Amino acid sequence: MGPEAIRTQLVKIAQELSGELADAIAHTPSLQLMPNQESPFSERLCRAVAGQQLSVKAAASIWGRVVDSAASQPLINYFATVSPEMLRNCGLSNAKAKAMRAIALATLANQLDEVLLCELDHCDRSNCLTEIWGVGQWTADMMGIFYFGDPDIWPDGDTTARKTLERLTSRRRKTVRTAARFAPYRSYLALYMWHQADTPIV
Repeated sequence: MGPEAIRTQLVKIAQELSGELADAIAHTPSLQLMPNQESPFSERLCRAVAGQQLSVKAAASIWGRVVDSAASQPLINYFATVSPEMLRNCGLSNAKAKAMRAIALATLANQLDEVLLCELDHCDRSNCLTEIWGVGQWTADMMGIFYFGDPDIWPDGDTTARKTLERLTSRRRKTVRTAARFAPYRSYLALYMWHQADTPIV
């Protein structure tokens, strides 16, 4: 099903739940899920960790400093050996520096084969990823949506997506239950909630 047909389906479901939600989706240009695999999976995972709880602009700035500090070294090799102090100087917290080292060591131990991860469903993939120190469910959800292009993930740990859906429906109803109505296109629902938060229509 194409993006326009998916939007039509989301609007139809939303009309049964909330007129505001239906209007917000209906008046947004159809959005497309576009996974980005230009960088190796492990590097993208590290970048996702670096961007946790930061604005897009701040995350990009810190990541730029991290890449610059690695110079010509492959990033994963760099993260496996660099001192936490060096990464802190780039703007990362101790916890994020520790997580990047854990990701790097898991990669070098062949525990993060992106081909094998791609074959797993989101639940099993999340279980694999969250076994790594510092990688939580939010990060696993972001990788599922934006790296693997899974169309049916509701990232309930994402404050923006969750609060926007609550605002357009009901704060008394758990957003996991609301989002379940939109399967198998919950990732698209998240895209529309992020868009609504950035460019409110309702």
